[in-house]
Amino acid sequence: MAISKVEKIWMNGKWVAWDDAKIHVLSHVAHYASSVFEGIRCYGAKSGAAIFRLDEHLDRLMASAKVYRMELPFTREQIRGACLEAVAVNDLKDCYLRPLIYRGYENLGVNPFGSPVEVAVAAFPWGKYLGDDAVNKGVAVKVSSWWRIAPNTLPAMAKASANYMNSQLMKMEALVDGYSEAIALDVHGFVSEGSGQNVFAVVRGELLTPPKSSSILGGITRDSVMTLARDLGIPVREEVLPRELLYLADELFYAGTAVEVTPITSVDRIPVGSSQPGRITKTIQAAFFGIVRGEQPDRHGWLTPVPQPAASRTR
Repeated sequence: MAISKVEKIWMNGKWVAWDDAKIHVLSHVAHYASSVFEGIRCYGAKSGAAIFRLDEHLDRLMASAKVYRMELPFTREQIRGACLEAVAVNDLKDCYLRPLIYRGYENLGVNPFGSPVEVAVAAFPWGKYLGDDAVNKGVAVKVSSWWRIAPNTLPAMAKASANYMNSQLMKMEALVDGYSEAIALDVHGFVSEGSGQNVFAVVRGELLTPPKSSSILGGITRDSVMTLARDLGIPVREEVLPRELLYLADELFYAGTAVEVTPITSVDRIPVGSSQPGRITKTIQAAFFGIVRGEQPDRHGWLTPVPQPAASRTR
């Protein structure tokens, strides 16, 4: 998806013009993928712009940095403030935020110590990740030939850029083969996740999703879907899922910040259920979008309003 430019990006405590937000070509991150990040959505709710589950995303960002021994030059609260102001200073409503912690320019070599840890926060407009029709009509996916990372190779619980080289292989293979997305298996042959999304299956009225032990990222939207399902009286369970369940499930859908809640209508060209978004998928979709768009009460406190006075302080 093409990125739409905005006015400013927060880099290491300063607001810089979009076109000036640059790093040195010999920065450690450019050679060894030494960065962690978050993808966060902000919604233009009725009461104004509000960021979805900002604090949970920041908690995971801090955890990812800890796993990779990154000592931050900014506090969590400073980064939180930068996220809020990135929306306000660029006069955004519906948008996507990308806080990034990375190792910059000083030393080269696998050893990351000695390279400065730097932080950037960008916010910009971003549409529907899999296309405008995907959320309503669903997508066709394939089981990837690329497995997800093993638990003793790279930490799946950390949202690290290095993990997404695996995701790129999955995504490119799916697109070249005529699909919108992929689903990967873990090293034991069980269902893991998509290239950047968690997977849910509906079987006889019950909602199932792979556990964290299946090399998945513990998604914030995943947790939201499970909470909403319980609110709606839908049984939900984390369970190791065999590949063939993808073909036999009554419904399948992706959940993630980028895809939000997107139905899956076929896997390997085998129809899922009736080949149409299912009843439970649409019920969870309605509950999710109702909250983020401000059409239903934010009963779980998931929305952080963007204080408009922040814009005047940073201009």
